[in-house]
Amino acid sequence: MTETDVKKPKKEQIPRQPMPEQAPDVRKRNFKEVPIGYTPETARKEAERCLQCKNPGCVEGCPVQVDIPGFIALVKEGDFTKAIRNLWTKNSLPAVCGRVCPQEIQCEGRCIVGKKGDPVAIGNLERFAADYEREHGTGVLPPKQKATGKKVAVVGSGPSGLTVAGDLIVKGHEVTVLEAFHKPGGVLVYGIPEFRLPKAIVASEVAFLGRLGVNVECNAVVGRTVSLDELFEQGYDAIYLGVGAGLPKFMNVPGENLIGILSANEYLTRANLMKAYLFPEVDTPIPRGKDVVVLGAGNVAMDSARTAMRLGADRVRIVYRRSREEMPARAAEIHHAEEEGIEFFLLTNPTRFIGNDKGRLTGMECLKMELGEPDSSGRRRPVPIKGSEFLMDCDLVVVAVGSGANPLLTQSTPDMQLNKWGYIVADPETGKTSKKGVWAGGDIVTGAATVILAMGAGRKAADSIHKYLTWGW
Repeated sequence: MTETDVKKPKKEQIPRQPMPEQAPDVRKRNFKEVPIGYTPETARKEAERCLQCKNPGCVEGCPVQVDIPGFIALVKEGDFTKAIRNLWTKNSLPAVCGRVCPQEIQCEGRCIVGKKGDPVAIGNLERFAADYEREHGTGVLPPKQKATGKKVAVVGSGPSGLTVAGDLIVKGHEVTVLEAFHKPGGVLVYGIPEFRLPKAIVASEVAFLGRLGVNVECNAVVGRTVSLDELFEQGYDAIYLGVGAGLPKFMNVPGENLIGILSANEYLTRANLMKAYLFPEVDTPIPRGKDVVVLGAGNVAMDSARTAMRLGADRVRIVYRRSREEMPARAAEIHHAEEEGIEFFLLTNPTRFIGNDKGRLTGMECLKMELGEPDSSGRRRPVPIKGSEFLMDCDLVVVAVGSGANPLLTQSTPDMQLNKWGYIVADPETGKTSKKGVWAGGDIVTGAATVILAMGAGRKAADSIHKYLTWGW
């Protein structure tokens, strides 16, 4: 038999290469990253599955328009250095996006291979290329254009702000990022747990921007220590606002002020940014319940529930007023939570919290729900079932039902238009606000959304800012 007699397998027939993970019974008690990552051999094999479509739907599904077939072809060839440089042309944070983007509804959701089987693991390959560069790379930076002499202030160092900074620094502008917290990264460091996005990864991505020339100033509370008008007076030619939507929301349920009830914003910030999970090395106080309930079913709720389990809870339950089909969390996060022993109480809603004579939470009264007609979100509206009340014991409740616009900066800028919810009104195609020289994007414009959508808004705003600095408003 000659070599030509052996039929090579069709690309569609190569099975999707699974990413190794920590075993659930092990990882549920540690904060190490759950997925372990591809080897070069596995990455190249997965890259072979890409059909190199002439009209790639995956690129259309990517909010920052990454050249997905291009970087995957380079991974397949084993040229990992060129692969990461290809990614950098569109994405300043590939190690982050490879870990936390909802690829299943964006790039991978449009993958032709996925029409008859499992889509190409685009997110895993992006993560591999970024990790390989960090661990084995040459350190060579992307080329920068000649200095323009223009200065840009980026307020907030979350995904949209870092994207704007990365895009504008290579276009030759001077960029300073102003971050209110003591560490840069925004929601990437205060909101997403270590086991899903290690903080060293975020620090590495920020350091990469620093090597490109981006200046990052922490403990800079724009709106308090300095106003937008004062930034213009200091010589900045343009300002981008990427301050997120970190204002906690509660449910206005009786007993909500009992000790043992807190917002997911506070809970995750203490655990992540303030490293409470490293006790006793880091002595940040955080409530450690044994019987924990998390209200909500988005990614933040999953992060909170899985954090509680890792902090020593005996039992963790997700309570959500709709059914599984309406849960907004990524399928992968729900799957990981279930593997780790998180219980789901669906079609259930709290009606009051119960405490002892010391004001501490001891339980929660709930009501069973059924689904009625769709509401404004397109999801079926939950309707209470009369007489279905029951009690649930718990000693800690984390409220993860969304967040709102933080008014700290916007209240100090009266000449900038806001909508009725307090979010900044900005052109969806350019990010321009009603205030000349000021752009905005990410959660402070759209409300809480995904990392990659915030980055997409940052990309559009950066393009608009560059045109403004070159040609004018």
